[in-house]
Amino acid sequence: MKPPKAIAEKIRRLGNDPDAPLRTLDLFAGCGGLSLGFHAAGFQIVAAVENDPFAARSHALNFFRGLPQEVIEHHAQARDITTVDPEEMVEDRPSGEADRAFDIIIGGPPCQAYARVGRAKLREVAEHPQAFQIDPRGNLYLRYLHYVERLQPLALLMENVPDILNYGGHNIVQEMVEALDAMGYEARYSLINSAHHGVPQMRDRVFMIAVHKALNAEIRFPAAKHHCVLPAGYAGTRAVALKHVDMFGDPGYVEPDTGHEGLPPAVTAAEAIGDLPPITLHREGKLKRGARRFDELSRYRNIPLSRLPAYARLMRGWQGFEAGEGVYDHVLRYLPRDTTIFEAMEQGDEYPAAHRVANRLFEAEAARRGIKRDSVAWKELHRAMVPPYDPSKFPNRWWKLREKGPARTLMAHIGKDTYSHIHYDSAQGRVISVREAARLQSFPDGFIFAGTMNPAFRQIGNAVPPIMAREIALAIRGMLANAPALAGPVMEAAE
Repeated sequence: MKPPKAIAEKIRRLGNDPDAPLRTLDLFAGCGGLSLGFHAAGFQIVAAVENDPFAARSHALNFFRGLPQEVIEHHAQARDITTVDPEEMVEDRPSGEADRAFDIIIGGPPCQAYARVGRAKLREVAEHPQAFQIDPRGNLYLRYLHYVERLQPLALLMENVPDILNYGGHNIVQEMVEALDAMGYEARYSLINSAHHGVPQMRDRVFMIAVHKALNAEIRFPAAKHHCVLPAGYAGTRAVALKHVDMFGDPGYVEPDTGHEGLPPAVTAAEAIGDLPPITLHREGKLKRGARRFDELSRYRNIPLSRLPAYARLMRGWQGFEAGEGVYDHVLRYLPRDTTIFEAMEQGDEYPAAHRVANRLFEAEAARRGIKRDSVAWKELHRAMVPPYDPSKFPNRWWKLREKGPARTLMAHIGKDTYSHIHYDSAQGRVISVREAARLQSFPDGFIFAGTMNPAFRQIGNAVPPIMAREIALAIRGMLANAPALAGPVMEAAE
């Protein structure tokens, strides 16, 4: 079968010039975790679509730095993918035509958008460019498919939460695989944990890679570089997610490489953040409520680079994103009640243990003050020292990092609180800072987050770890480089 003209032209372009930049569009881009990984693998980030104003500005500041301010401002505009058509994304591209502007599309539709649609509706996207608008529930993965249909990339990547494999009894990704097949793409997907690929975080996410059939490329996912035994809870979550995946009869699903004992162990929390300067302002009474702005330099500890873990050296020296003398976003939340609780918690403790610790500290303080049980003073002290959440209902609300293991999954909820990631160092008695969250997510120290503390935390929690994205990007780059269509004469295009 002859490929579409736009696909044939892109194949011809890369066949004639193997070093030609792979022009990449990032949809639902956030602050740019996927973009950074693809940038590090040699892809050219040329445009992005992101609805959150802070995240859109972060993306522009990082990927268009050094360009005139008006160019940065153009890319910093928040764009709602439900109202921005694909054609609008190519107005400032040299080709001027939608299906010739981009070689690669990457992105992860927000998980909140999923609703049961069904295979017929998804297939309709290939034939009806307005299928997204027909569906009143606003399923954003349909919009993603619409961009693919209009822009005709050579390859694409979609990332999402494990629940996308089992949403209301539907495997949304397998249905997307079928829709992409109708558009002329071969697609495969896998459920991969970032800890196996150099990220100091146990983060399960679904990755789907699709390549146009005209390339005749073999889809492969990256091999594990680290060995990590995941806690039992991860196996349970994966089992639920994979309930509607036929491991034997589903040609779309690929088992991930989870490594072996001969590989290096997963990057630990201490390797990731241990070189950053300690924070003690909260213990000295110098930390107050209010917005945390990134206007004060926190200098690195005076440790020779040769003595730093390889991961810390990478975070400081990532090409194009070096930080210099230190970081400006090493700031944290004001939580005066909880410092002594954080100190007394053991590494790996969750909220029930924290609640017991708080009650023990309260009882000791009440006895020291001679306060009678159930008195007004007793109740007031209890309110001041003990968190109000029921430990039976919020078992995972708090968690203290293990120094010698990777962190748990960072979520967007850290934009509201950071109890899910309490620093392992009891001497500091605190939650993690913005920069420590960025390190655990594998953003280099020179990566800029627009806004203040809460928006930055949210951007980090929503992002794809750049190191994980880089490994996927390198796999895609290798697939394209070895694609038979790029090694021989380009077949004649369809009209």
